[in-house]
Amino acid sequence: MAAVFFVVGLGVLIGIVLSWGFKTLPKEKWQMVAAFPLEKTDHDQWRGMNLTWYGLLSANAYTFGVIMVVILAGSAGIPLSVLVLLTVLLLGVTIPASKVVARIVEKKKATLTIGGAVFAGVVTAPWIIMLVNATLGAIFKFHVPIAVMMAVLSIGYTFGESLGRLACLSFGCCYGKPLSQCSDRIRNLFERFNVVFTGETKKVSYASGLAGEALIPIQIITAVIYAVSGLAGTLLFLQGFAGAALVETLMVTQIWRVVSEFFRADFRGERKFSMYQIMALAAIVYTIVLLVFFPDPEVALSLDQGFKALWHPGMILFFQAVWIVSLLHSGRSSVTASKISFHVVKENI
Repeated sequence: MAAVFFVVGLGVLIGIVLSWGFKTLPKEKWQMVAAFPLEKTDHDQWRGMNLTWYGLLSANAYTFGVIMVVILAGSAGIPLSVLVLLTVLLLGVTIPASKVVARIVEKKKATLTIGGAVFAGVVTAPWIIMLVNATLGAIFKFHVPIAVMMAVLSIGYTFGESLGRLACLSFGCCYGKPLSQCSDRIRNLFERFNVVFTGETKKVSYASGLAGEALIPIQIITAVIYAVSGLAGTLLFLQGFAGAALVETLMVTQIWRVVSEFFRADFRGERKFSMYQIMALAAIVYTIVLLVFFPDPEVALSLDQGFKALWHPGMILFFQAVWIVSLLHSGRSSVTASKISFHVVKENI
């Protein structure tokens, strides 16, 4: 019953956060969280660097995903030091991949892609786990089951991707097609359930000129589907079905990625069937083949042990480091700029 209560409580928490984000973040004022003066350009003005809500919300999503990984991996008895090492190695692959893949596919320097990062993570994760088992595992006498660790990572990614859609709502990216360009059936379906962005600096405005128009709320749909998938995967994992949790979360997220791109209006490359869709299908096939060679082992699970791992002082510092690195990586805007001026309020002297 502890697993059920945990999943229900998690669902309530995520539901509250998503509900707030859906109503609030498409508004203009929720794009920039701060601006920092860099250098003086005039006698009373400074050139500023913008720090975005996209970066802050992405950092929150990354960190929450890592927290879920720690809880579930700790529940499976995976040593904390090994877990930190694997997480760092995987983040070292996926974070740069989010820029590199976007640059290759979309030919843009200042764009990030979660889809490319996920594909890179799915492909490299089993080999990273095997490498750690063969080296440090052989020395310190531990073994990380590949199917279990992959399930943990997939669940963490699914939650992180769900909350990460809030960042897209703030920045105005990953947006759906305008209802005015959809069929009558689609327009009727989303007549009351749509999203409208405001603000000239949001991507939906400067890239497609769609600010102020009713769009298919693809970010909201994605966030909800992924949240439900993550909760289902968590329950399956805590009931001892790691392989099923891996397949469920990966298939739901990647199949929806393929389907959802047909309803998106942002640029996804020159192909009608995009490289991101191909990557998503390839990731599913790759993982199923992987489970044939590394089947789901029986592992004793203890949710209490997972929570103890969560509150370890070293892990708290690790979470803070993940949040800061994520914020600095995705929060410094390179597509917007600001002019800052300062003055004295004489009546307050």
